[in-house]
Amino acid sequence: MSLDPARSLARVMGGMGTLHFLAPAPFDAIVPRGLPGPARAYTYASGAAELVVAAALASPRTRRAGGLAAAALIAAVFPANVQMAYDWRNRSTPLKAIAYGRLPLQIPLAAWALLAARQGTKQNRPAPEAAA
Repeated sequence: MSLDPARSLARVMGGMGTLHFLAPAPFDAIVPRGLPGPARAYTYASGAAELVVAAALASPRTRRAGGLAAAALIAAVFPANVQMAYDWRNRSTPLKAIAYGRLPLQIPLAAWALLAARQGTKQNRPAPEAAA
């Protein structure tokens, strides 16, 4: 597995996006109940967004936009992580640790996305012209 920030994040985002379609029920359960419409629509929309972001991160030409979009998506789905922590507050200690632990982990995940965006910026800079 590559340590390339953008490509490794693309794998994570692609895997999570795929899971939204293959096993949507756990994602449905954490959609904030205050949102209008069915939870499944949000599950599929966020899964599709993750797949689009993964594709953007995988390509050097769109890597900067993909990294910025990943950071925005991570921020946009943060309320679902809060909903999960709230819903799991009375579960066993290990499950509470998982639910609460997801909240601060969003910070390094967003930083990872911004690192991928910076990587894309560097890759898309024109090469300096050789001195005459």
